[in-house]
Amino acid sequence: MIEWRSDGVLLSARRHGENAAIIDVLTRDHGRHAGVVRGGASRKMAPILQPGAQLDVSWRARLDAHLGAFTVEPIKSRAAAVMDDRKALAGLNALCGLLQFALGERDPHPELYDRSLLVFDLLGETDAWQLAYVQWELALLEELGFGLDLESCAVTGSMQELIYVSPRTGRAVSRQGAGEWADRLLALPACLRGVGDGRLDDVPAALATTGHFLQTWMAPQLGNKPLPASRDRLVQALSAGGGP
Repeated sequence: MIEWRSDGVLLSARRHGENAAIIDVLTRDHGRHAGVVRGGASRKMAPILQPGAQLDVSWRARLDAHLGAFTVEPIKSRAAAVMDDRKALAGLNALCGLLQFALGERDPHPELYDRSLLVFDLLGETDAWQLAYVQWELALLEELGFGLDLESCAVTGSMQELIYVSPRTGRAVSRQGAGEWADRLLALPACLRGVGDGRLDDVPAALATTGHFLQTWMAPQLGNKPLPASRDRLVQALSAGGGP
């Protein structure tokens, strides 16, 4: 019998048979891991098995290759904190959707896990989660080998007035270096570089840039599937402006 115990973030849950559920949990040391929860489809478990919930999970299986079974205990529910904030709810669903989309099963990414928890915990607490989420998408690209180089201009080497990103190379381009190619380049808002005063108005433009590389660099290496619809809904929610 193989067994381990950890805490992790619930990414998804789906009904399995009469009363069970198959859950997908992201843990620090065991990566994204699936398993069956007996009674997971019951009314008692429904409030616990919500996306974004922090759980204490124990996994057991006769063989490592088996799906295995989870027993779970709640640590922290994040659904209540975002339920009345459509933007934060969209952020939570986008985080869960992209983690499930991008990470291979049972492949640990401890640094990305820690970074993900920081964003999850900001949701519903402060609007600054939007800026943290932009940096998280950069970290996701970096973790999977698709990091962008935003430190200096690819054309001139300058570190001043970096306002564009090359859609082909993922390198920053300065205002002077762009020249006649400016209209073919992606935007590089200050929040994407982690500098400036952290304007939330710049977040949609930053997500358009990261979205380009998620779609054209990352997705083709993962079976060329479309990005999760939850990310599109996040972009729409943040682009619409207005309150919660």
